[in-house]
Amino acid sequence: MRVGLITSDPGHPLLDLTTALLAPGHQVEVLDPRAPLPVPGPLADVYLLKARTPPALALARHLEQRHARVVNSAAATALCQDRTSMAALALSAGLPFAGTRTFTTLARLASGPALSRPAVVKSRHSRRHDVVARVDTPAQLRDLAAAHPDEPVVVQDFAPNDGWDYKLWAIGDQLFAGLRRSELSPQGRGPTRSLRLDDLPPGWPALVHRVGEVFSLDVYGVDIVDGGDGAPLIVDINAFPGIRGQSGAPEALAALALSRAA
Repeated sequence: MRVGLITSDPGHPLLDLTTALLAPGHQVEVLDPRAPLPVPGPLADVYLLKARTPPALALARHLEQRHARVVNSAAATALCQDRTSMAALALSAGLPFAGTRTFTTLARLASGPALSRPAVVKSRHSRRHDVVARVDTPAQLRDLAAAHPDEPVVVQDFAPNDGWDYKLWAIGDQLFAGLRRSELSPQGRGPTRSLRLDDLPPGWPALVHRVGEVFSLDVYGVDIVDGGDGAPLIVDINAFPGIRGQSGAPEALAALALSRAA
């Protein structure tokens, strides 16, 4: 079978190891999303959409219009890039997602009524090096707005927690889990510690599978904080994250690619 990788970084550890598993019996091709359209020649049996840039989404849509199988779909990937749409869908589906308010720009947020409680301010559009900051005071908000005045943002009330983010990843039906200090922590994020699924609070694995169903995702990540006594609060959902250092992840991705290609 022929498997296409939509990425500008084919050396990414997850993709590199997956390619090594597939290569003995299958053909793996790299499509750089920066290359001009249309894609020449016959289509691959399946494409893995690892990149999430506008050109990558345009390439995925082009392939889908030609009836190619793309994992994840362009529509599902784009939905996870817009935190406003993400929150709306999650909350409408009854998922325990953080309440989210949208502002056209950070400058507009800072010029409005003062925030009534500590909040997390994030870029509306998820991307590399986007804005994610905890704001406790009006002065902090003014400083953030001065640095990024025209950035569209969302605001989530800060949920008291133990300072750790639970990183849960899904590749098809297979789940992986890790624990990492929150990027809002003064100590910095630090390394991710792998967790056994048995170490998660009850119901969390089923919640991750439900996220995949709601968002029509095959490869995705769910960021959860423990709101107390194992009560999950979803703060972000990512299409096709890196899933670095998780034993069995390349094997799961190779198997998923072949199953979708069949």
